[in-house]
Amino acid sequence: MRPKIGVFHGDPNGVGPEVTVKLLTDAEVRDRARIVLVGDRRVLAMAEKVVGQEVSCRVVDRLDEAAADGEDILFLDLPTIDPSDVTPGEATAAAGRACLETLREMLRLTTAGTLDGFCFAPLNKYALKLGGCPYEDEHVFFAREIGFDGPFCEHNVLGDLWTTRVTSHIPLGDVVPLITGERIGVAIGLAHNTLGSAGFKAPRIAVAALNPHAGDGGMFGRQEIDIIAPAVERARARGIDARGPFAPDTIFVKASDGEFDAVVTMYHDQGQIAMKLMGFKRGVTVTGGLPIPVTTPASGTAFDIVGQNIASAEGLKQAFMLVSRMAEIRRAKARAGPPGAKTAAE
Repeated sequence: MRPKIGVFHGDPNGVGPEVTVKLLTDAEVRDRARIVLVGDRRVLAMAEKVVGQEVSCRVVDRLDEAAADGEDILFLDLPTIDPSDVTPGEATAAAGRACLETLREMLRLTTAGTLDGFCFAPLNKYALKLGGCPYEDEHVFFAREIGFDGPFCEHNVLGDLWTTRVTSHIPLGDVVPLITGERIGVAIGLAHNTLGSAGFKAPRIAVAALNPHAGDGGMFGRQEIDIIAPAVERARARGIDARGPFAPDTIFVKASDGEFDAVVTMYHDQGQIAMKLMGFKRGVTVTGGLPIPVTTPASGTAFDIVGQNIASAEGLKQAFMLVSRMAEIRRAKARAGPPGAKTAAE
């Protein structure tokens, strides 16, 4: 049985609705999963006019497990923003509120088991803030909204290469005090577990250094000697295939050559610049660590090209395919039960 995957069109003022129309008119996507589109029908109608295509779907005002079992794309219509408040190319409170309301519903449906996972088209963090989000990004919002208090972190994916990081959306000046052995160990563990949820049996994880040339024996900083290397060794003692620290300016050369499945970086741009340079339009972001699969394209709302019908849907398609795969693996593990458990046939 194909997984039930939710799709949200993202910020109504960005390119998200346009790329959602392109995604859902793709036959390969429609065959991959049972799809539930969640959002504002009026927003999607505007995007359909821009793209020049219509999404074939069945509009419903409520969703239950039985309703999601058919072959049609279901559209759970949530009228969250007045059409007069849609202002293409701008970050607004109205758009932020609409996104938060829709995301809350998708989280509710997924944690209840009505959906097996969901992906969403690009959001705008400033719009979320204007709309009342008290957190620095949507990933923290997801965790708090479902009451999850375990470790989680944004992961970025390009094909079979994954990245995650020890620090994320904070000022660069605040990074160094947060490079601790505990935080590095959590990041390595999250990478190991999240890749496992995507089907990697024994992920090979590279850990980046903080300083130029990995500190060059302590000449340019001692974090590699005193903090990062010991954290890597502790992870290896836990049975994780972690290696490093490697110099930040060469680690992605090794990874892109296939030596590693994942890279743990120390701060946001250390990994994001490399990943986006290698494949900006194909990149995917995963909220790793949550008990539910959630993905989105790594690209943003692209306010500068809204309404021009030139935004690529490739990133959203990759996000959809990945969350479908993760949902299938999660369902298979749930059917198998805990390690050592007998199946019904046994």
